[in-house]
Amino acid sequence: MSKPGLTIAGPAPAQPRHHTDGCLAQPEAWTIDAPVAATVAATLKALADPLRLRMLALISSSPGGQACVCDLQEIADVAAPTVSHHLKVLKDVGVLTSARRASWVYYQVTPGFVPAVRALLETFVPAARDARSTAAVPHGLVDVDRALTSTAEELAARHPELAPAQVVQTVRESYAALVRSATIRDHLLPLTRRFAEQRLHDLTTALRPDAHRPQVLFVCVANAGRSQLAAALVEHYAGDRVVVRSAGSSPAGHVHATVAPLIDELAPAADPYPKPLTDDAVRAADVVVTMGCGDVCPVVPGVRYEDWTVGDPATASPAGVRAIRDEIDRHVRALLTDLVPDLVLPVSTLPAPTLLAPTLPAPTEEPTP
Repeated sequence: MSKPGLTIAGPAPAQPRHHTDGCLAQPEAWTIDAPVAATVAATLKALADPLRLRMLALISSSPGGQACVCDLQEIADVAAPTVSHHLKVLKDVGVLTSARRASWVYYQVTPGFVPAVRALLETFVPAARDARSTAAVPHGLVDVDRALTSTAEELAARHPELAPAQVVQTVRESYAALVRSATIRDHLLPLTRRFAEQRLHDLTTALRPDAHRPQVLFVCVANAGRSQLAAALVEHYAGDRVVVRSAGSSPAGHVHATVAPLIDELAPAADPYPKPLTDDAVRAADVVVTMGCGDVCPVVPGVRYEDWTVGDPATASPAGVRAIRDEIDRHVRALLTDLVPDLVLPVSTLPAPTLLAPTLPAPTEEPTP
């Protein structure tokens, strides 16, 4: 029995934590549910294998979004049963589905996983690869506002047909769009000037639709590979006979390291840089070519749209990147023949791909659980 007036000490009641002390009041409300995390972790574990990632990239980027098991065996330096095992792992977690046609089994990404796989291959894979080689720390810019104002005044004088306020808005929007994806900011102001000048040219072209050269816009996701290669090839063959633009629905911070040397071989007039897709670029174009970015382009009456199914160089080997470049080259030459019939195209100076006699493996049965 306790003595009168004596308080017996016990466990102090838990006090709720608030945002004011730097801790979250309910951490559980800010994280993934434990069962969901376990499911996602199992899927990520299934993907965490170099060969499975290569298989997934091949299936995802193949024409029609599907690949035969014979194609998958071509990229795997392992026995057929091992290939079947890796494919079964990806099927068990729901990433892949398959269907038999005659003697062969064809694999494709499960529809529900298509956006996730596209994001993995086009965004996460390049970021993970580049993180090992680029560790640049952005530097601050001094007097950005004054520099943008000066740029706007200079460009307004060069485009008297546009309202000064529209030029100012275009310059500032161009800077804001580029800064979102910039990894190194030392050159943002010169790039802003180039991007804004291009956009102002497109706005002017849209005002005079009958007084301009053919204009082509290439669009992919990151504007760091396919679309940059296509634009460089058009410039290489057509020079100033065709105005060419490129853009991305989700632009990267820089051109892919595997693609940059191939663009350098074409000696473009200016160094390429990723930039976002804008409505004015679409409206100024005679032809818009999409390359793996889906239906992101606004549909403008009178603009011709094409979709080129080519592989993604972001995840390809050096030999694969050159093969993709060669495929884009064939598309570009056909497009220029149609757009500028009197343009004399030289025999392609691109290195010819090495052709190997195909060796088809024996039909592989789909593994049974």
